[in-house]
Amino acid sequence: MKHLLKLIDLSTEEITEILNLSDQLKYELKNNIPHPRLAGKTLGMIFQKSSTRTRVSFEVGMYQLGGHPLFLSANDLQIGRGEPTADTARVMSRYCDGIMIRTFEQAEVEEFAKYSTIPVINALTDFAHPCQIFADLLTIREYKGSFEGLKVCFIGDTNNMANSFIVGALKVGMKFTLASPAGYVLHPEIAAFVKDNPNFEQTTDVLAATKEADVVVTDVWASMGDEAEAQKRQQDFVGYQINNEVMANAKSDAIVLHCLPAHREEEITTEVFEKYANVIFDEAENRLHVQKAILVKLMEK
Repeated sequence: MKHLLKLIDLSTEEITEILNLSDQLKYELKNNIPHPRLAGKTLGMIFQKSSTRTRVSFEVGMYQLGGHPLFLSANDLQIGRGEPTADTARVMSRYCDGIMIRTFEQAEVEEFAKYSTIPVINALTDFAHPCQIFADLLTIREYKGSFEGLKVCFIGDTNNMANSFIVGALKVGMKFTLASPAGYVLHPEIAAFVKDNPNFEQTTDVLAATKEADVVVTDVWASMGDEAEAQKRQQDFVGYQINNEVMANAKSDAIVLHCLPAHREEEITTEVFEKYANVIFDEAENRLHVQKAILVKLMEK
């Protein structure tokens, strides 16, 4: 594992290793056991998309690991003024020990990794959100004990969250049902990944999708970069909301996950959000622990 670009690149064993290391680092933090495993290391953090959880968790995580986080917006770098991605990657490789990038095109992260001589972490693209899915998997395992026999239902867009959650869930052995409106199709790479997999299903029927679900997941209807389609999506996604009726159809001990920020009364009602707020904010906290594990896995030498 040289980089973290998308979950499809990882084996089940590599995913499990990161989750186990996340558990260890979380335990050490909660018990005031220092773990400066990246002392003297610097992480360059490139943000072309705004962020709350990604920025704060990576900065705090690097600090807790004894390293130094360097925040760089697109306006801070020549990449924002047209310098080729390849050149930026080669320059930052001379200064830093790792690079985290949060941007639009997956191709940009892939090119960054191609020319970088240090680890590159995809902190979000329009195609994938692997760091978030590690947090989701860790949360599911904490609440359910294991992944065996579990069913995940994702209600909403076929976006980066769905792309990554499908891969992560299937790789650790869970069943996955995607409920989305007609016309919202899988990305070709994800469609190829799930082809002939009996543990995956896509449907337009929310109640059928949530039947006997152990985990119910959603995300905003219009992701960053889709704002121009927001009005159309408001119409398309009517009926694709996590509410009391939907949750009554899932298992009685089902949990709800949301990567945040949440648009209450759109993809999820305020009542349901608050009922499962403890789980959702445990999920948000787990971004810190899994990202520290990813940083250690890639940067500790």
